[in-house]
Amino acid sequence: MSELEKSGTQYFKIISEPEESVRDVLIDVYKALQIKGYNPVNQMVGYIMSEDPTYITSYNGSRGKIARIDRDEIIEELVRSFVEYHRLEEDREEEAEEEEEDE
Repeated sequence: MSELEKSGTQYFKIISEPEESVRDVLIDVYKALQIKGYNPVNQMVGYIMSEDPTYITSYNGSRGKIARIDRDEIIEELVRSFVEYHRLEEDREEEAEEEEEDE
């Protein structure tokens, strides 16, 4: 006798899709804005400053994707990417090492 026959209760398991990273969403939104002929930087800044979703195209679900992310997460990702791009963390570590050697 199966579990269903014993209890009369059916089981349903939701298989959730993996969440897209903030970086991936920003890349997708950027590309969608480009495709639709907008200036992606201006549109994304407008969205971040106002949280008005009409700055973002609905093409490819971009508006819905970015709306699921808190603004502070977007800003954090942008700052993190800036620091990585300019290798600022590495510079700080090198400066600290040089200071230790000078002492």
